[in-house]
Amino acid sequence: MPDEKIQDWKVYYGDGRVDPRRLDSLPDPPPWRIFGDLAQVRGRNFKIPPGVVEVVNAALYLRRPILVTGDPGVGKSSLAYSIAHELGLGGVLSWNINSRSTLTEGLYQYDAIARLRDVSFERRLGDRDRKRGSDEPHDRQPKAEEIGRYIKLGPLGTAYAATGRPRVVLVDEIDKSDIDLPNDLLHVFENGEFDIPELLRMADANPSVAVSTGEIDDDKRPKSVVVSSGRVRCAVFPVVVITSNGERELPPAFLRRCLRVDIPKPDTTQLEEIAKAHLPAGDAAALADLIAEFDRRRAEGATLATDQLLNVFFLISRGKPITTEDRAILEPALLRDLNR
Repeated sequence: MPDEKIQDWKVYYGDGRVDPRRLDSLPDPPPWRIFGDLAQVRGRNFKIPPGVVEVVNAALYLRRPILVTGDPGVGKSSLAYSIAHELGLGGVLSWNINSRSTLTEGLYQYDAIARLRDVSFERRLGDRDRKRGSDEPHDRQPKAEEIGRYIKLGPLGTAYAATGRPRVVLVDEIDKSDIDLPNDLLHVFENGEFDIPELLRMADANPSVAVSTGEIDDDKRPKSVVVSSGRVRCAVFPVVVITSNGERELPPAFLRRCLRVDIPKPDTTQLEEIAKAHLPAGDAAALADLIAEFDRRRAEGATLATDQLLNVFFLISRGKPITTEDRAILEPALLRDLNR
């Protein structure tokens, strides 16, 4: 393939010919696809709609969860990253909800199968040593404190175990949950504590057990917290951001305990601000044309997300020309109605 063809924006042609140099010509990924810095980018570049700041501050004062509603792609989950970024509260503890999610999953996980497997393995080793005449104990059971190896706190459980400064928890798409989960969450929010039955049963013999949080520290070592008497008590209420796409109604008792805010669809000015925050070097004229097309499609009833706009803007701003014919194919594909 001639060298000049590598200067085309495409790296894949579907012609079956091999040229490893093509992939080398790709530019850096979009800022929102650089995963090592993804949380910081989301928090730094999120543009707060009017009225949201006041509700967030009220929730911080009242120690109440924030229920964020709005169409897909308007930035509901990004609010959690924005709060964590601006207040220096560390990484967001994310809990992605589906129809099988349970409260226990958000609080902690106990790997009973792994523990049973380890017990069986140790017994086999003991039997082997006994047959060999070893004086070492052959029927040793795992010590009480070792159960902590098999327990890992979930996102909400980790936030409840925090001391000093609160953590930010993102409970994403609560409307996809089983019908009981919102009310189950309500009890945890109101009580400010939860039990780990596996630790509670042995609290007399071993009142303090170190369990994993699933996170790692700056030295790449697993983080752990100590659970006393089998119960995790909330010392500082976390910043809880709960998102909903409005796919079903939530119980009034749950809604009463949350501060609610709706993220509207960004208007033309907000779309421009969002795009320039992510791609400040992008062509302003091209962005204006793109936003006009984006608004036109929305006015016709299409459900579109902001990141669809950003994807197109990145492609037309990346430094290599895209032909009119290619753009005519790309825009309908990337700005496709999410409901179709």
